[in-house]
Parts: sequence; C-alpha cells; structure tokens
Amino acid sequence: MLIAIPPKCAVSQVIGFIKGKSAIHLARVYGERRRNVTGQPFWARGYFVSTVGRDEAVIRDSIRRQEEEDRRLDQLNFWPDEPLSGRIAH
Repeated sequence: MLIAIPPKCAVSQVIGFIKGKSAIHLARVYGERRRNVTGQPFWARGYFVSTVGRDEAVIRDSIRRQEEEDRRLDQLNFWPDEPLSGRIAH
C-alpha cells in the first residue's frame, strides 16, 4: 500500500483508521462464515512505515505488477468461492 499522509496528520492515527475500518468491513462481509473470529483482533498490533522520496515511481510500478500477478493467479483458481489455502492435498 502506498499512501501520502499530510505532515499535519499523525501516521499512527491514519494507520489506526485504515486498520479499524478495514477490520469492520471484513467482519461485515465475512461475518456469517463458519470460522468467525468475533472478539479476536483482526490485525497485528504493529505496522511498518517508510518514506519513499525519489523511489516513489519504482514502488508504484512494483505495486502495479504485484496486482497484475495477483489477478493472473486468481484466474487459476478453479474454486472461486474457496481460498487456495483451504484445500490441502493429501
């Protein structure tokens, strides 16, 4: 994830907002599943932040290529309603 945070905003508040809202969204979308994790924290306690400076274009390109690779791998999934990790060959 590559985001720009204005200098007047605290990084910890922005990250906390993103983690909180995404956890709520995922709980609403997947809350009816068998394996509900209600009451358990969704995200790990910490986070990593780094500045990019002149490398921003390189990082944007890397993220874009990663998204394309994820889409390509999603097309290989024969069971679209199940994550690949849910099927273990014995």
